[in-house]
Amino acid sequence: MTSLPIDPPARLLMGPGPVDADPRVLRAMSAAMVGQFDPAMTGYMNETQELYRRVFGTRNEATVLVDGTSRAGIEAALVSLVRPGERVLVPVFGRFGHLLAEIAGRAGAEVHTIETEWGQVFPPSVLDDALARVRPHLIALVQGDTSTTMNQPLEEVGALAAKHGALFYTDATASLGGNPFEADAWGVDAASAGLQKCLSGPPGSAPLTLSERAVAVVRSRARIEAGLREATDVDASHGDFVRSNYFDLGMILDYWGPRRLNHHTEATSMLYAARECARVLLDEGRDAVVERHRVAGSAMLAGVLGLGLEVFGDVAHKMNNVVAVEIPAGVNGDAVRGELLADYGIEIGTSFGPLHGRVWRIGTMGYNARRDAVITTLAALEQVLRRAGVPVKHGGGVDAAVEVFAGAGA
Repeated sequence: MTSLPIDPPARLLMGPGPVDADPRVLRAMSAAMVGQFDPAMTGYMNETQELYRRVFGTRNEATVLVDGTSRAGIEAALVSLVRPGERVLVPVFGRFGHLLAEIAGRAGAEVHTIETEWGQVFPPSVLDDALARVRPHLIALVQGDTSTTMNQPLEEVGALAAKHGALFYTDATASLGGNPFEADAWGVDAASAGLQKCLSGPPGSAPLTLSERAVAVVRSRARIEAGLREATDVDASHGDFVRSNYFDLGMILDYWGPRRLNHHTEATSMLYAARECARVLLDEGRDAVVERHRVAGSAMLAGVLGLGLEVFGDVAHKMNNVVAVEIPAGVNGDAVRGELLADYGIEIGTSFGPLHGRVWRIGTMGYNARRDAVITTLAALEQVLRRAGVPVKHGGGVDAAVEVFAGAGA
């Protein structure tokens, strides 16, 4: 049997991610290969570091890419910053808080969790109390959890962590670019993200930044591989080295740093993609991109309410870039999603755990956080719901969304 060339169907990806990549990013990915230590390549690496300092809102020298999906960045941060037996506090308000606890546990941490009802976030007082009680080495907290669509306020967390002698790591996979993020101003010690949400790229590269405090922890566990080690190199780990080779941030920093010590072969096309994602965002302007996500998200929220649907969770703390819509009683949620995909080429998502089959998650993120994508999705959703017997208001979704866009001058 002869296989056919890849020819994906046309899709408008309006779920919780991935999203359609910006055409500029796709074009960048088609650029020619160069060797990993070619001056052109190391130049692109240096440029990418500086671009992501601006994206994260930081001056951290240790700002790099981890090759792999966003989970690779999470794992690299946790396995490198946490020694076996050290305490990690994970506040859980959705599926991805459970993921942080899972990864920290696999790194050998003594994991302590606190939980709140899905659809809510943690007030600073609760985090302060938990930090005082647990006294962790690190607090690991998701910023935007797409499983619930909630956006955890982070502005006070860094100061609380420092007060209790803890490092502060945040997973900004689904939030970076579409919601405010200020690594330095908020006292973030480590943050990682992915390209496939608000950054308008494909999955496969994880931008990551580390404060000087975090770098000191990583360096205290550093060792250089035999075959690369020079006579003057000292094994700083004293046997307490990072148990993962691929995700050892000490070695990754040496690869991205002046010594360019070989660690892996950089995923060239993904570096091109990540670099272009940052350029696209910064060309538009960080604040402008957040505002575009806010307006598109507000329009989608108004649209689903205009159709007479209900939304899940505390809307005051909803992420700009995704909304959870309660599936009407008696409606087969998967069948609706299937019709949207088959008839209109539009993908929306369901959720996990207690929300699986209860809500649809509709995203307005990255390249798809725009007027035509929102209006097209609402118009299609209205028709599919009408066929399913849901008494939606004729034109209610589109009219409400248009009003939001008009009010924003978009």
